[in-house]
Parts: sequence; C-alpha cells; structure tokens
Amino acid sequence: MQSSNIILRRNNVNVAGKGDNILFLAHGFGCDQHMWRFLTPELTKHFTVILFDYVGSGASDISQYDTSRYSRLEGYAEDIIEICRELSLSDAVFVGHSISCSIGAMVAAKEPSFFSKLIMVCPSPCFLNIPPEYMGGFDKENLLELLQLMEKNYIGWAEYLAPLVIGDEESEELIGELSSSFCSVNPLIAKRFAEVTFLSDNRNLFKKVKHPTLIIQSANDALAAISVGEYLARVMRNSELKIIPADGHCLHMTNPEAIVNLIINYAQDIEG
Repeated sequence: MQSSNIILRRNNVNVAGKGDNILFLAHGFGCDQHMWRFLTPELTKHFTVILFDYVGSGASDISQYDTSRYSRLEGYAEDIIEICRELSLSDAVFVGHSISCSIGAMVAAKEPSFFSKLIMVCPSPCFLNIPPEYMGGFDKENLLELLQLMEKNYIGWAEYLAPLVIGDEESEELIGELSSSFCSVNPLIAKRFAEVTFLSDNRNLFKKVKHPTLIIQSANDALAAISVGEYLARVMRNSELKIIPADGHCLHMTNPEAIVNLIINYAQDIEG
C-alpha cells in the first residue's frame, strides 16, 4: 500500500466544490480530467467534485506506470479503490465516461460502500460484435486493424479516431483537442489501454451491479449504438436509460447542457 501523498500525486487527484454530496468523475480512454471542464462549473455549485487522471494520462505520474498492473482493467479499478480509501469516501456518486463505466462497475462490485449511485455517460460493456446475442458495434478484425494502425501510424490513428468519437463535424476544435489528447499519451501505454478498452467483454460486470444507475446514451454514437444502452437497461436491475438527441461518444464535451441537469437531479434524487 502506497502512502496517501503518493497515491493522490500518482493520479493527479483534485477536489473542487464544497457540497455535502460527492461526485467522483472518471474520464475515458485517451482523455484526462480536463474533459469534464464543461460540467464542473455547474457541478461544483452543488457537490464536492473529485477529479483524477489514470496513470499514463493527463498530469498523472507516469513513473508509477506498471505494465502488468495496467494491462488489465482491474489495475485501473484498483487505482480508484486506493483513491477512495485515501479520501475516506462513502456513498459518493460515481460518474464515468465510456470505459470508465466498466471500471466503475468493477469498483462498485468490489467495494460497494464507496458509491451510492452510478451515472454512466456513453457506456459500452463490450465493443465487440458477439452474434447473435450481442452487437457491440465492431467485428474483432476491425478492432485489430485499428490497433495495428496505432503501431504503424500513431498520429494517423489519432486523427482517424478523434472525429469518430466526437461525432460532430462542426466541432473541429473538440476533434483537434481529442486528437491532441490521444497523441499526448505514450503510444505503448495507449495501445495497452486501447486493447483492454476495445477487446474486453465486461457484460457480466454490469449484470452484477446493484447500485441505482443512470445510463446516458447518445442517439447517434459510432462507438455505442442505442441498442447497447437498451441492452444495459435490460440487464441492470436498478437502472434508468436516457437517450440524448445528439451525436457522438463524448456528451460531456459536445452537449454538456443536455446532461448536466440530468446528473445533478439524479445525484440529488430530484425527479426530472
């Protein structure tokens, strides 16, 4: 077990706001805590907000990167568990984006007292097509080709993936920001994280979630179709699905005004 200062520095943990209730925000693959900036000004009016970077992302301490630990989603989940322990968290509301929804589900199963609720922004338990029972959106061959592109032409991979993820051709600034964020990550670290993000099947994790959960899905998301959100709403016993009439996989960046009140109301048990 590492000391508190090392853990908080390792993951660049920042705390903002002064609300009695706590939100724990977890960013997605290739991103960092800065991507939450469109939501945090409003969220910090109502909550204490905890932000962090996964090791290898943002301003995390890359010297703490361990290949064995972070070649599995469990390594990232263990980071969150250690942060929660150091901050003595209980009954916080976990807000995760994309692969962090799987990581949050893993943490909730291992340490259920840390969180009272989960809010999942554009989740996908599995990006793979596993016919006939599940269609995650991609054949394995296509994902392997994407990973091969990372090895051969990392910048080209980032420039290809960023507009696919943002999903809004008018958001050139956000596309450029996401592409730059991808490129800021060490390519070897990014490839390992990409492998566990895109090739893992986490469906059983979501089936075990007992916490009340809000699933927020885009109407048009190239990485996670509406059918993925509908699947999660079926298998998660205590969940609610909200479809946002928008494009892309990063609603917290492209459509923050459409989801910020959903997050606030759900976290505070307000109907709406």
